[in-house]
Amino acid sequence: MILIKIKNQYELFSRVNIFSAGEFDNSTQAIADPAWYVQLRLWHRPVPITLFPEPSIALFAEQANILKLDQPYRPRVMQLRQLSDSPTSSDSSTSLQIQYYLPKDVPSILGSGKNPEILKQLKPSQMKFLPGCTLEVINHNHGQDNEYFQGILPPDAVCGFTYQSQYYQVELGFEVNAQEFLSYDKGIDPQTGKGTWGALLGQYKFMKSRSFSSELML
Repeated sequence: MILIKIKNQYELFSRVNIFSAGEFDNSTQAIADPAWYVQLRLWHRPVPITLFPEPSIALFAEQANILKLDQPYRPRVMQLRQLSDSPTSSDSSTSLQIQYYLPKDVPSILGSGKNPEILKQLKPSQMKFLPGCTLEVINHNHGQDNEYFQGILPPDAVCGFTYQSQYYQVELGFEVNAQEFLSYDKGIDPQTGKGTWGALLGQYKFMKSRSFSSELML
């Protein structure tokens, strides 16, 4: 889950969705430093149906090696919603939350980044809740065209889940603005606590090549 505590919740809720929805690649970074950064294509595709009972936006995410675009991996669904600390109080503060889910039938959903029609088959019962995936998100606004959101994993938080009888642990983090998405995600060895894949030497710098904001159900 991702929590944001900021003033104009709906306006920022809309902007973080608009910033995040799109197709991205890190070709500039990968060409400059191929020893450490694989050239990837990243999709954040709005889910075109209502998956959850409460008002929210769902984004489907997956990525692929630029040489194997027909073999995407790391599929996940991010539910973006607004919560109130005290729904019955007029002076309660509101937070924005993003909850991560894993599709239970991974093979059936792969490729949805390029083919969003597949996402119409999704149902809430097919979503597996991923516990411990909580990021605190800070809105940095330094004026027009100079705004971004930063997602930070709280101390001692553990994002872990079991898939095909194997336990996986992931350390999450990101920065996103209107033009780019910086991913700090990396796999963690549960036994040693050391990184095994992903942003081991620094963030993956994905530049937006295509926006999917028009597909958002805002």
